[in-house]
Amino acid sequence: MRDTLNTALKQAQTQADKCRLSTLRLIQAAIRDRDVVARSQGGDGVEDEDILEMLQTMVRQRDVSAREFEEMGQLDLAEQERRESAIIREFLPHQIEGDVMQALCAQAVEELDAHGLRDIGRCMAALKQRYPGQMDFVKASCMVKDLLREGNRAADSGEGAQPAAGQ
Repeated sequence: MRDTLNTALKQAQTQADKCRLSTLRLIQAAIRDRDVVARSQGGDGVEDEDILEMLQTMVRQRDVSAREFEEMGQLDLAEQERRESAIIREFLPHQIEGDVMQALCAQAVEELDAHGLRDIGRCMAALKQRYPGQMDFVKASCMVKDLLREGNRAADSGEGAQPAAGQ
């Protein structure tokens, strides 16, 4: 990941692409900051998975900022945020979204035999291990939470009917 970013930075320098260059420098500065923190805690620096997570956060931040700038009528700043977001997205793996993400969340819930909201952590850990950097885990967490709520409602209605039938 670091090599890819360094190569992209060198290309942006030779092409004199100011927006791309500043965005890539921002990414590298964020990585260096996290490396310093990791080393101060006895680690070797951040891993690629951590970099991917950081890049996803940066994309989300820019998307939110772009919407806010747009609402305030500052279209030039909104467009700049979108350009930066697009540059950062280039370094993320293909993103799993929509129905595919829903199906993978449902599969994780089923495979882990998750029944309640207390199982969200186990489901999310499994998804993060299986699909690092490939999905928005904030959205996935909401999907898992909804699935577990639906499962609880179905179980509650099923449990309520059983005692009446058994009596």
